[in-house]
Amino acid sequence: ADEGVRGTKACPAKDGGGGVALKKEIGLVSACGIIVGNIIGSGIFVSPKGVMENASSVGLALIVWIVTGVITAIGALCYAELGVTIPKSGGDYAYVKDIFGGLAGFLRLWIAVLVIYPTNQAVIALTFSNYVLQPLFPTCFPPENGLRLLAGVCLLLLTWVNCYSVRWATRVQDMFTAGKLLALALIIIMGIVQICKGEYYWLEPANAFEPFQEYDVGLIALAFLQGSFAYGGWNFLNYVTEELVDPYVNLPRAIFISIPLVTFVYVFANIAYVTAMSPQELLASNAVAVTFGEKLLGVMSWIMPISVALSTFGGVNGSLFTSSRLFFAGAREGHLPRLLAMIHVKRCTPIPALLFTCISTLLMLCTSDMYTLINYVGFINYLFYGVTVAGQIVLRIRQPDLHRPIKVRLVWPVIYLLFWAFLLIFSLYSEPLVCGIGLAIMLTGVPVYFLGVYWDNKPQCFDAFVGKMTYVGQKFCMVVYPAETSSEEGDEMKDVSSPLAKEDGETQKSADC
Repeated sequence: ADEGVRGTKACPAKDGGGGVALKKEIGLVSACGIIVGNIIGSGIFVSPKGVMENASSVGLALIVWIVTGVITAIGALCYAELGVTIPKSGGDYAYVKDIFGGLAGFLRLWIAVLVIYPTNQAVIALTFSNYVLQPLFPTCFPPENGLRLLAGVCLLLLTWVNCYSVRWATRVQDMFTAGKLLALALIIIMGIVQICKGEYYWLEPANAFEPFQEYDVGLIALAFLQGSFAYGGWNFLNYVTEELVDPYVNLPRAIFISIPLVTFVYVFANIAYVTAMSPQELLASNAVAVTFGEKLLGVMSWIMPISVALSTFGGVNGSLFTSSRLFFAGAREGHLPRLLAMIHVKRCTPIPALLFTCISTLLMLCTSDMYTLINYVGFINYLFYGVTVAGQIVLRIRQPDLHRPIKVRLVWPVIYLLFWAFLLIFSLYSEPLVCGIGLAIMLTGVPVYFLGVYWDNKPQCFDAFVGKMTYVGQKFCMVVYPAETSSEEGDEMKDVSSPLAKEDGETQKSADC
């Protein structure tokens, strides 16, 4: 099947063999860029009012931002242990599959492939195009078709960058992450200047906790839920573990650096906002950073919309990079078409997985219900965070002697699960229909799993058709199946693999290249 790629110089495999493999090109700086760049999107610039609105006071809103940052750090620590214990790309999908079996892992992958990543990437790309086009339409909203077209161009450009080079993709991520941090640093510095001028009325304890509406336990829980979603993306580095330089060192280091940094930025950016705006003004604004810039920057207020555009551009790049690795890992385990687990013979990038990610996102841009879908599956996404952390405890009980380069105290996953259960129970209580529809969407993957994965003896004509399509895809993309992992790493994988894996025929099979 590789006649079309003969004569090319393949990138060496990890074990020094003649095959191809994903390159380890993500260092500590780029790893931090992936985490920070994926967490900090448009939210902190556009709409921190979700937390403020439900917290009912400035002081409680700041406490929510701090507490959710601490909980996020605890979850990231749990993922760090899992990431070095099961050092495979794919993040929570890989961990859930190895610990709880093929069906559980497939359902995580199914909901991600079907809705979560295509819709999230489409929304971020639309936010980017909205802020780029807004100056051209100062008195009205940009045309919807124009927004979708520019969002599509953004996706195609970044897909090409990611297909061309991992190094280019990480450099784009580093550059735009630095840009958004500089913009947020400007907001924080202006907030400090405001405080030095005496503009800290809403930060004084007597005023900070003065509610602008009655406190309500349900609304406070919703504020914590909004804050947790704002930290979404903290686990994305686990999707690219195999491309990390020295993952046993750099994975935990990147987490220890990035999560406190994001928490600091989120808390102090919100402090800066209330030095220039009252809670009522903040709640009335559709783009808080833009309103903040108009109040304090004068003729330089254009910096804020540009910052949002740059932030979302980097967000699209980071999401494409990490989600394509999830689909790559799923295909390698036999849960998606085999072609998606192949990489370019020279560039060592998972081109089919990237193209699949891009096409599915472009299709979402053509729909009008993507925001509704996000609401439906947001609950499921958060559900799997808890399932993954619960898997850490299960693995400790099942295999206590398994080598763990990082080992956190069990009290931390327990604290995370208690917080997770609180939010989940509240979500079910407050929006049972939305959560029920999300569960129904996820469960549509059950028949797909048994027909597509579990059923081994498929008709010969079907296997021949799939083989032909795979061959055509290989020729078109110039890709081959990557080399096997090293024996030492492979042994670690066997230690935690589920008995279901062998029954389902999910064990990795090497293709002759």
